[in-house]
Amino acid sequence: MATLKGKTLFITGASRGIGKEIALRAARDGANVAIIAKTDEPHPKLPGTIHSAAAEIEEAGGKALALKTDIREEDQIAEAVAKTVETFGGIDILINNASAINLTPTLQTPMKRFDLMHQVNTRATFVCAQACLPHLLKSDNPHILTMSPPPNLSAQWFANHTAYTISKYGMSLVTLGLAAEFADDGVAVNSLWPVTVIETAALNMIPGLEQGRARTPQIIADAAHAILTAPAREVTGGFFTDESVLEAIGVTDFEPYNLTPGKAPYPDFFLELDRNGKNDPQVAGLLEKLGRFHTAA
Repeated sequence: MATLKGKTLFITGASRGIGKEIALRAARDGANVAIIAKTDEPHPKLPGTIHSAAAEIEEAGGKALALKTDIREEDQIAEAVAKTVETFGGIDILINNASAINLTPTLQTPMKRFDLMHQVNTRATFVCAQACLPHLLKSDNPHILTMSPPPNLSAQWFANHTAYTISKYGMSLVTLGLAAEFADDGVAVNSLWPVTVIETAALNMIPGLEQGRARTPQIIADAAHAILTAPAREVTGGFFTDESVLEAIGVTDFEPYNLTPGKAPYPDFFLELDRNGKNDPQVAGLLEKLGRFHTAA
């Protein structure tokens, strides 16, 4: 069985939602998790803090380090990386999960919001990678996994929320560049994106959604686990969807991930008919490698 036991994960936005679920999945293996987020006191509208997440991680069987960090500030990222290495002896995995969303058309997008999305999404993804890479290069199976979509230049994904789309694709371009730059060093750099909407705080930013038509963050956590336990030198440069990864390792029934049984979840942004990337030869090849590895494991 492939495991993350003893591995150290540096996860942004891990106090709630997808980030916390990835952390809990790793914790059940016995992993170490650095929780990188700003919320250290209860938020009036959002669940969870770095401390409540740490308690859940410890209860699940992992070791947790709660680090209040504003990822817009590179000195805070550097300090969080240093404390993680001091506590756990290194970093094996970086999860770029934190993201800012503002689905407004151009004339209704204040530059303050534009800047926030680019600082949290594109810039922080790059800065976190830059800060973690010296330690990832010392790991025996280093991974960077970013929650961002396959690059898709179809105009429909820009219309009505151009600023947000640019910031998310910026994250994907970091994946593209770092995967090529560090391939010879054996650092896996991939992106993961859900086929459907996921039950997170971001759903409140999308008007008109019928309640309950989403999947739980567990589907992303299970897909991430499959990627992160694979050999880094063999599985890199991929833009995966949660469904494609799980199908590759033999999961065919996604109904258990639905928030409400019998209610079909809404499709997510940025994906079209080839939503699982199977028509992309590179992605198809990486999925085949994932399947072979997990079958053997």
